[in-house]
This record gives sequence, structure tokens and C-alpha cells, in this order.
Amino acid sequence: MKLLQRSIYILLFSFICLQVQASYILLPMDPDQKDHLKAYGITYWVLDKGAEAWWLLNYRGGSFAFRHNPMFEKECRTRGVSFEILPDVQFNGVLEEISSPAVNMDAIKLEAAPKIAVYTPDFNAKGEEVQPWDDAVTMVLTYAEIPYETVYDTEVLDDKLAQYDWLHLHHEDFTGQYGKFYRTYHAFSWYRENQKKMEKLATDHGFAKVSQLKLAVVKKIREYVIGGGFMFAMCSATDTYDIALAAEGIDICAEIYDGDAADPGAQEKLDFSNTFAFQDFELIKNPLYYEHSTIDNRNRKVTPQTDYFTLFDFSAKWDPVPSMLTQNHTRTVKGFMGQSTSYRKQYVKSNVLILGENKPASEAKYIHGTVNEGQWTFYGGHDPEDYQHFVGDPDTDLSLHPNSPGYRLILNNVLFPAAKKKKQKT
Repeated sequence: MKLLQRSIYILLFSFICLQVQASYILLPMDPDQKDHLKAYGITYWVLDKGAEAWWLLNYRGGSFAFRHNPMFEKECRTRGVSFEILPDVQFNGVLEEISSPAVNMDAIKLEAAPKIAVYTPDFNAKGEEVQPWDDAVTMVLTYAEIPYETVYDTEVLDDKLAQYDWLHLHHEDFTGQYGKFYRTYHAFSWYRENQKKMEKLATDHGFAKVSQLKLAVVKKIREYVIGGGFMFAMCSATDTYDIALAAEGIDICAEIYDGDAADPGAQEKLDFSNTFAFQDFELIKNPLYYEHSTIDNRNRKVTPQTDYFTLFDFSAKWDPVPSMLTQNHTRTVKGFMGQSTSYRKQYVKSNVLILGENKPASEAKYIHGTVNEGQWTFYGGHDPEDYQHFVGDPDTDLSLHPNSPGYRLILNNVLFPAAKKKKQKT
């Protein structure tokens, strides 16, 4: 009898051990998740360790899953990320549920951690504050503990972008007008120092003007995207990127920015076939007005209390790309402002996919498109958790916003290239 009991205990113990070994870690991304942002970091870390992961589109807010490993479990606990351990049979049941044609879900395999580059000035090597504003992407990458490298004009012109899977464009003015900050900030030391260094950088690369340097940079970035790269931009890096492409070979900068007058016929010479996202917009020619063109919906009649944008629902099984980019635990996201807050829909090209919009204001907030083998995403606004970020304001403390839906959209883009080998269904 004792021998029989012992045999039963051994069998039960072996069964339990087998269940623990043959199981998955699920990171729920619904309201049960304590730290949505760090959950992306855990998933990236797992991929970086050589393991594969699942992105369960529209399942509990776009959850992540990967094979159970004690090391992975420990890392979740260390970073404060909520997780569940599912035996194989239970996880297979989840996959079966997701595969049903009756539900708008899909399971996407994530294959490898993408190598990330952030295009940002390297002028802070000595610790001086040359540009007194934060960058939402670098802040959330740091908070989520996702590694990245920085590049700027020299690296771009030297064809270094091919080393990276994903590129973020930091708050930047690609038209060579220094953000059109002249009226308010031209006497500030950071503005003068930035202008001096940018002019030297242009000269070092053989350009007579900063606008010419920036045009060369945006064309190199366009080559990167055409060749299969993934580019993500926010705030002024979005519309000024397209303006620079449309204005190739045209002087649109006033004398206070480049030493000579702008071409009076610049508007009529714009070539909208060069742009990624926008067309038919008008340039704002006043050099003292804090706006580049009519793309940005600056004179929007929206109050902070009513400023929300809605994410579109896409078919996870038939449109996996926009589905990945819009994964969230809410479809309604709090709006936020920036130098380029949002895009007037009348200037968005018809082949551009609108991922999020403020319909009453007739504006697009979050848009996406493809160029040959590559893809790009533009996200209006400066900081998803700082409604109106001013020059000199302190950086946002993301530990106070671990469940930010606005920041989740950024991280969707970061993990997106990990699934790049998945074929779009036709």
C-alpha cells in the first residue's frame, strides 16, 4: 500500500513538473497589467535572448506570450510586470480561440529583437543643454529598458542606417528653420548655440546652408525606408520631413534663417509627388509665425477636457500591420499638443492609412504608410502624458504613467519590425 502511494506521489510530482516545464508566460495587456510599458520591454528582452514570442492581437488588450523560463519569470517580477503561467493545454486553447473566424483576433509570431536607432543631436557630449525639451520615444525606451543607439546627420549621410531595423526621428525641423523659434527664442543661448553648431555641421559636409544638409538627410532616410526600413516620427519631425521633400531645390527659408530671402514663388514649385503623407498644403511664409504649413491643425477648437482621438478597429486576421500598430487597452486615447499636434485630413494623401483620428475636429492624429519595401508612421504631438509641453519644461516621469495608452502606441511601433517577416494577406 505504501509502495502504491509512493508511486502515485511520484507520478503526481512528475506530472506537475511536466506542466511547469511545458507552459507559457502570458503578459496580459488589458487593465489587469500593472505596467503596460515595461511589458513591452520584457518582450523585447525575451526576443533579445534568442527566444520567440507571440503577439496576441486583440486578445486581452494585445497580450504577449512566450515559453516559460525561470529566468523570464524572475525578470517579470523584477520589473514589476504582471504575468500568468499557462500550461500548454491552456495556451493551445487560447490559440484555438484566437484562430476562430468568429473573433477579430490573430496570433503573430515575433522572431527577433529589432535593432533601434534614434535620430537625435549629439551636441550634449559635454553636458550642455542645447535643446531644452524632452523626447517621448527616448524616454519610453529608457523606461521600458529597451536598448537603442543614437545617430545624427553624419551617420545618416555615411549610410549607417542600413545597420538598423527601426529608426525614430527626434523632434526636428528638417526645413532648416530651427523650429521657427526665432521670434521667441533667438536671443537664448541654446538657440544661438544650436544654430552655430548646425551651420558648422552643414559646412563640414560641404553644404552652404542647413536646409541643404537637412534635405540630403531626409533623402537618405527615404532611401532607408524604400529599402525596407521602418521609420517612426513625432511632432515637428513629421510634417517638416514631408515639407523638405516637397521643397527639394526650392529656398523656403527667410533671411533670418539662412542669410538670404526665400523664393517668392516657392508655393507654386512644391512637388507633392515626393512626399510620404501630405499633399496640397500651403507654406506659412511668415518667418516669425510658429508654424511651417497648413498641415498642422493648429487653430483647432478643442479644449483639453474634450481632446481625445479614437483608434480605428482593423481586421487582425486580414490587416495585421495596422492591427499591431493600434493594440491598446482602450480605443479612445487622450490627446496632446506639440509643435505639430495633428494633421488636417484634407491634406493627407488618399493612400495613407489613418490609424487614429479626432473626427469632430476633422483631424488625423496617427497615420501610417508604405513606400516600396519599407513602412513609416507619423504620430502628432510631443508628449502623450504632458498635454502642452513647453520649451524648458521638465521631462515626464513615466513611473507615474505605467499604463499610458498614448505611450503604448509608440511601443507598438518599436516591436512591429520583430514581425516583419509575416506576409500581408491578400
